Amino acid sequence: MNQPLAYIHPGAKIAKNVVVEPFTTIHNNVIIGEGTWIGSNVTIMEGARIGKNCNIFPGAVISAPPQDLKYEGEDTTVIIGDNTTIRECATIHKGTSDRMKTVIGKNCLIMAYCHVAHDCLVGNNCIFSNNSTLAGHVTIGDNVILAGLVAVHQFVSIGQHAFVTGGSLVRKDVPPYVKAAREPLSYVGINSVGLRRRGFVSEKIREIQNIYRILYQKNYNNSQAVQIIEAEMEATPERDEILQFIRDSQRGIMKGYFSTN
Repeated sequence: MNQPLAYIHPGAKIAKNVVVEPFTTIHNNVIIGEGTWIGSNVTIMEGARIGKNCNIFPGAVISAPPQDLKYEGEDTTVIIGDNTTIRECATIHKGTSDRMKTVIGKNCLIMAYCHVAHDCLVGNNCIFSNNSTLAGHVTIGDNVILAGLVAVHQFVSIGQHAFVTGGSLVRKDVPPYVKAAREPLSYVGINSVGLRRRGFVSEKIREIQNIYRILYQKNYNNSQAVQIIEAEMEATPERDEILQFIRDSQRGIMKGYFSTN
């Protein structure tokens, strides 16, 4: 770890087997776990908590103060889980007084030039393709994939196992298990390929499809659809999760259905 061309603040707590490449700057009040590799020209600022076996590529900036005029220097953090990769020139900003932290889960891949703003909470096993951008206060579940150039509005939630296609503008909440595309953002089916890859059996996939047919393809409003799903569909963890997501939505879920057939 002894890299004479890097600056590491004496107050940073870095595991002995961390590799820090030249011209990187690591500020005070930073913790970096075992086995992590920090590439050249990375800037890691105060409040970063980086897990084990992470890879952070050149030009990335971690835990910079948020681009929020309400931020007044609160002692906030960025937390990055184990085995996460941050590619070139990605930026991840620390939290504000709202949530006090920005979180990236375990086993995530944040590709080049992505931006994760203040107070975002990102689950495990997520993939954000190049130039995807999260505004502040966004919540994203596990196993979510954002294709390139996706822009997510502040305070939006995206449920687990969702897939958002490239270039999409996400202004409303995206329920779990779905594929979202087009402009304005619309339901285009469930993420069946992703679900199969993660071990969902055909019967479970059909159950999720039937729920979303009622919600998006039967011309009911959301309240009617929720009542019918609750009355006619067997209670399962997936059904209950979808219903709870809809009920909890503050911005409202995305509307519209577009058939890819």
